Amino acid sequence: MAAEPDRIEDRTPHRLLYVHPSYGREVSVQVSRRGGGVVVRGGGACHGRRGGHCYVAHVKVRELAVPDAYEFTPDVFSDDRGLFTNWFRSDELAEAAGRPLTVAQTNHSVSRRGVVRGVHFALVPPGQAKYVYCPRGAALDIVVDIRVGSPTFGRHDVVQLDDVDLRGVFLAEGLGHVVVALSDDMVLCYLCSTGYDPAREKGITPLDEELRLPLPADVVPVLSPKDTAAPTLRQAADQGLLPTYADCQAFYAGLRG
Repeated sequence: MAAEPDRIEDRTPHRLLYVHPSYGREVSVQVSRRGGGVVVRGGGACHGRRGGHCYVAHVKVRELAVPDAYEFTPDVFSDDRGLFTNWFRSDELAEAAGRPLTVAQTNHSVSRRGVVRGVHFALVPPGQAKYVYCPRGAALDIVVDIRVGSPTFGRHDVVQLDDVDLRGVFLAEGLGHVVVALSDDMVLCYLCSTGYDPAREKGITPLDEELRLPLPADVVPVLSPKDTAAPTLRQAADQGLLPTYADCQAFYAGLRG
C-alpha cells in the first residue's frame, strides 16, 4: 500500500494563497509530494517548480481607458538562480478580450533611449492585433483610439513595460500603437495576429499636438523618416486613412463567434 503523501503546513512555501481573476477571491492551493513529484489540489495548476517546490502563477488583467486594449501583469517568481514568469497566457487573454489571439508573426525590436515608434496601425479588415512585452530595459507603451466613430476617439492610455514587472499589453485590430524607449538597448517582443503587409500599414505622427501623447520631457524624440512625415490624426481622418469603429466591432464579433 502506497504511503499517503506528506501534508504541507500552511506556513511553508508549498501552500499558496492567490487571487485568480476568474474567481475574484482568494484561493487556497495545497501542494503535496507523491512519488518524487508534486500534486496540486484546489484553485489552479502547477506552472513551474522552484527548488523542488511547485508554484501557481496567475495574471492580473486591467482594461485600459481605450476599449479593446488590456494590460496584463504576471506573477514573477525569482530566486538566486534568476526568475520565471508566464509572460503570455492565451487563456487569460481570451477570457479578458472575449476572443483568441492567433499568432501569425513575432517581431523583435531593439531601440536606444528616446526612440519613438508609431503611431502605427493597419487597415481593418484584417488589421493587426498585438501583444507586446519588454524583456530588457524599459519603455512606454501607448495605445491610441483612432477608430472613427468610437466613443473614445482620440483618447490614449499608457503602460510602462519593463524587465522588472514584465507586463504585457494587448491591443485589438484598428487601434494605434506607440512605443517610447526609456533606456538604451531596450528590447520589445511582439506577437502579431497577421503578417506585415506594407500596403496596409499606416501611421500618424506621434508629435501631433492634438493627441497630447505623454512623451517624457527629458527625452529627445528620435523618429524614423516615415514617422516624421506621417500625417496628424485630423489629416489622416480627412484622407480616409483611419479604420471605423463600426468595421472594427464587426470584425471583433466575427473573432468572438
